[in-house]
Amino acid sequence: MKLTDTHLVILNAAVQHKDGLVLPLPKSIKLNKASVARVLAALLKGKLIAEKPAAPGVEVWREAKDGGRSTLVITREGLKASGIDVSSEQSAEPQQHRTKGKARTGRATNKPVVKEGTKLAALVSLLGRKTGATIEEAVKTTGWQSHSVRGAISGALKKKLGLRVDSSPVEGRGRVYRIVA
Repeated sequence: MKLTDTHLVILNAAVQHKDGLVLPLPKSIKLNKASVARVLAALLKGKLIAEKPAAPGVEVWREAKDGGRSTLVITREGLKASGIDVSSEQSAEPQQHRTKGKARTGRATNKPVVKEGTKLAALVSLLGRKTGATIEEAVKTTGWQSHSVRGAISGALKKKLGLRVDSSPVEGRGRVYRIVA
């Protein structure tokens, strides 16, 4: 599936959410209801997101005739498409565990790693340099739009991977972002 900038913004926002929730959509998505439905349907068809029962207080994607409510979450394939490599022991998706006959959900504790050769890996390499990188340099390297780069920095790098990203103005370059120890 060829991902558009809209797809990437939605996936990066889901990566940022601790439960991998797709909804609510980022405020930067300026589409009408029909367009949103088509974009989300494409992500569902590509198995980059999936439906799951909605917990109380979570935005609902669909309500069934029987009163069941579902929401959308990013899948393992969605994480991979976002440039995050998840091994077989790791998962961003809730997993079912059996305890005395009852199912409960839990999350793996291992942190995802960046998959080699992806745009996210290129961004990590760029920000890992001593000189760091500006948003414009990251846009040129990844081919993403500036809001997608910012979303990847705050979501995938900071929140999902736990990297510390510092930014500071540099004369002649503008604001420069660096991964720091």
